Amino acid sequence: MKRREFIAASLTTAAVVGFDGTNALNDTARAAETKKSMNILVLTGSPRKNGNSAALATQFIKGAEEAGHTVARFDAAFKTVHPCTACNSCGMDGPCVFQDDFEFVREHIIPADLVAFATPLYYFGFSSQLKAVIDRFYAINGSIHVAKKAVLLMTYANTSAREASPIKTHYEVLLEYMGWTDAGRVIAPGVWPAGAVNRTEYPRLAYELGRSL
Repeated sequence: MKRREFIAASLTTAAVVGFDGTNALNDTARAAETKKSMNILVLTGSPRKNGNSAALATQFIKGAEEAGHTVARFDAAFKTVHPCTACNSCGMDGPCVFQDDFEFVREHIIPADLVAFATPLYYFGFSSQLKAVIDRFYAINGSIHVAKKAVLLMTYANTSAREASPIKTHYEVLLEYMGWTDAGRVIAPGVWPAGAVNRTEYPRLAYELGRSL
């Protein structure tokens, strides 16, 4: 092949590659624009209104809403949720004998595509306020035992990874039982006083997690 013919052929190839690359970028943009909007329920367990896990929940919600999702938030510590008494009146998928604020959870969790759990570590487990909500899942087990996504937002005062493991294991086994898929976690160690998490990178990570959904 002569030099002039070689240059012409090379330019043609480059043009084709450039055209294909542009199409690929356009396809990616269109995919982002048509990304399915989700219904998200955020369950928080902190009894401090300005608590660290509550701050992560706020940033997560901000990111998720900016991504076009619809978010409902339930702050368990400021609601009335009676603990499950194992009466079995609901039959695992029916009305609960306690008519309280859990009805908001029932209304929003059944159609939810994703459920986010935001909790501080209290004595190596979920806060009691959030645990009461999770225990009441029993009454809607048949309705929520379907494919959903989930997120864990967790804060704790110490820095040992082992101390965070009980909540992580609880979360993982819960998802396995429910048939849900983990969509991400933000676990923030070393934050104790209210607002301490705001001086770390974790609020940004929570925001980015919500924005990425």
